[in-house]
Amino acid sequence: MVLKPLGYEDRLTGVFAALADPTRRAILTQLKHGDATVAELAAPFSMSQPAVSKHLKVLENAGLISRSQRATARLSHLEAEPLRAAVGWLMDYRAYWAESFDRLDDLLDDLKEES
Repeated sequence: MVLKPLGYEDRLTGVFAALADPTRRAILTQLKHGDATVAELAAPFSMSQPAVSKHLKVLENAGLISRSQRATARLSHLEAEPLRAAVGWLMDYRAYWAESFDRLDDLLDDLKEES
Protein backbone atom coordinates (compact mmCIF):
# COMPACT_ATOMS: atom_id res chain seq x y z
CA MET A 1 0.00 0.00 0.00
CA VAL A 2 1.32 3.44 -0.95
CA LEU A 3 0.56 6.26 1.47
CA LYS A 4 -0.12 9.61 -0.15
CA PRO A 5 0.10 13.03 1.54
CA LEU A 6 -3.08 14.52 2.93
CA GLY A 7 -5.01 16.29 0.17
CA TYR A 8 -3.18 14.31 -2.55
CA GLU A 9 -6.36 12.78 -3.98
CA ASP A 10 -8.12 16.17 -4.05
CA ARG A 11 -5.23 17.71 -6.00
CA LEU A 12 -5.16 14.73 -8.33
CA THR A 13 -8.90 15.02 -8.92
CA GLY A 14 -8.42 18.66 -9.93
CA VAL A 15 -5.59 17.74 -12.30
CA PHE A 16 -7.58 15.00 -14.01
CA ALA A 17 -10.68 17.21 -14.21
CA ALA A 18 -8.61 19.94 -15.87
CA LEU A 19 -7.02 17.44 -18.26
CA ALA A 20 -10.42 16.03 -19.24
CA ASP A 21 -11.03 18.96 -21.59
CA PRO A 22 -9.28 18.86 -25.01
CA THR A 23 -8.96 22.66 -25.16
CA ARG A 24 -7.10 22.71 -21.85
CA ARG A 25 -4.82 19.88 -22.99
CA ALA A 26 -4.08 21.86 -26.17
CA ILE A 27 -3.26 24.93 -24.07
CA LEU A 28 -0.82 22.89 -21.99
CA THR A 29 0.79 21.64 -25.21
CA GLN A 30 1.26 25.25 -26.34
CA LEU A 31 2.81 26.16 -22.99
CA LYS A 32 5.45 23.41 -23.39
CA HIS A 33 7.11 25.82 -25.83
CA GLY A 34 7.24 28.68 -23.34
CA ASP A 35 5.18 31.29 -21.54
CA ALA A 36 2.33 32.87 -23.49
CA THR A 37 -0.31 35.58 -23.24
CA VAL A 38 -4.05 34.91 -23.39
CA ALA A 39 -4.11 36.28 -26.95
CA GLU A 40 -1.32 33.91 -28.03
CA LEU A 41 -3.05 30.96 -26.38
CA ALA A 42 -6.43 31.89 -27.90
CA ALA A 43 -5.09 32.23 -31.46
CA PRO A 44 -5.54 28.56 -32.54
CA PHE A 45 -9.09 28.34 -31.18
CA SER A 46 -12.38 29.63 -32.50
CA MET A 47 -13.33 31.07 -29.12
CA SER A 48 -13.07 34.41 -27.39
CA GLN A 49 -10.22 35.45 -25.12
CA PRO A 50 -12.60 35.48 -22.12
CA ALA A 51 -13.49 31.84 -22.88
CA VAL A 52 -9.79 30.94 -23.01
CA SER A 53 -9.30 32.85 -19.74
CA LYS A 54 -11.89 30.59 -18.11
CA HIS A 55 -9.91 27.54 -19.24
CA LEU A 56 -6.74 29.15 -17.87
CA LYS A 57 -8.44 29.67 -14.50
CA VAL A 58 -9.30 25.95 -14.33
CA LEU A 59 -5.69 25.05 -15.19
CA GLU A 60 -4.41 27.51 -12.60
CA ASN A 61 -6.74 26.15 -9.89
CA ALA A 62 -5.44 22.64 -10.65
CA GLY A 63 -1.87 23.91 -10.26
CA LEU A 64 -1.03 23.09 -13.87
CA ILE A 65 -0.14 26.67 -14.76
CA SER A 66 0.94 29.80 -12.93
CA ARG A 67 0.28 33.35 -14.08
CA SER A 68 2.54 36.37 -13.86
CA GLN A 69 2.54 39.96 -14.99
CA ARG A 70 5.28 41.25 -17.30
CA ALA A 71 4.82 44.91 -18.25
CA THR A 72 1.26 45.02 -19.61
CA ALA A 73 1.10 41.31 -20.49
CA ARG A 74 -0.26 38.59 -18.24
CA LEU A 75 1.71 35.44 -18.99
CA SER A 76 0.79 31.81 -18.36
CA HIS A 77 3.54 29.35 -17.42
CA LEU A 78 3.37 25.52 -17.42
CA GLU A 79 3.86 23.92 -14.00
CA ALA A 80 5.02 20.33 -14.39
CA GLU A 81 4.78 19.02 -10.82
CA PRO A 82 1.04 18.22 -10.87
CA LEU A 83 1.57 16.32 -14.14
CA ARG A 84 4.30 14.27 -12.47
CA ALA A 85 1.86 13.38 -9.69
CA ALA A 86 -0.75 12.28 -12.26
CA VAL A 87 1.81 10.20 -14.15
CA GLY A 88 2.93 8.62 -10.87
CA TRP A 89 -0.65 7.67 -10.06
CA LEU A 90 -1.12 6.17 -13.53
CA MET A 91 2.15 4.25 -13.26
CA ASP A 92 0.76 2.40 -10.23
CA TYR A 93 -1.93 1.03 -12.55
CA ARG A 94 0.52 0.27 -15.34
CA ALA A 95 2.20 -2.30 -13.10
CA TYR A 96 -1.21 -3.80 -12.30
CA TRP A 97 -2.15 -4.10 -15.98
CA ALA A 98 1.23 -5.54 -16.93
CA GLU A 99 0.78 -8.23 -14.28
CA SER A 100 -2.78 -8.89 -15.51
CA PHE A 101 -1.57 -9.30 -19.09
CA ASP A 102 1.18 -11.66 -17.93
CA ARG A 103 -1.44 -13.81 -16.19
CA LEU A 104 -3.59 -13.76 -19.34
CA ASP A 105 -0.57 -14.83 -21.44
CA ASP A 106 0.02 -17.73 -19.02
CA LEU A 107 -3.63 -18.77 -19.25
CA LEU A 108 -3.56 -18.66 -23.05
CA ASP A 109 -0.38 -20.74 -23.10
CA ASP A 110 -2.04 -23.30 -20.80
CA LEU A 111 -5.11 -23.45 -23.06
CA LYS A 112 -2.94 -23.96 -26.16
CA GLU A 113 -1.14 -26.85 -24.45
CA GLU A 114 -4.46 -28.50 -23.56
CA SER A 115 -5.74 -28.47 -27.14
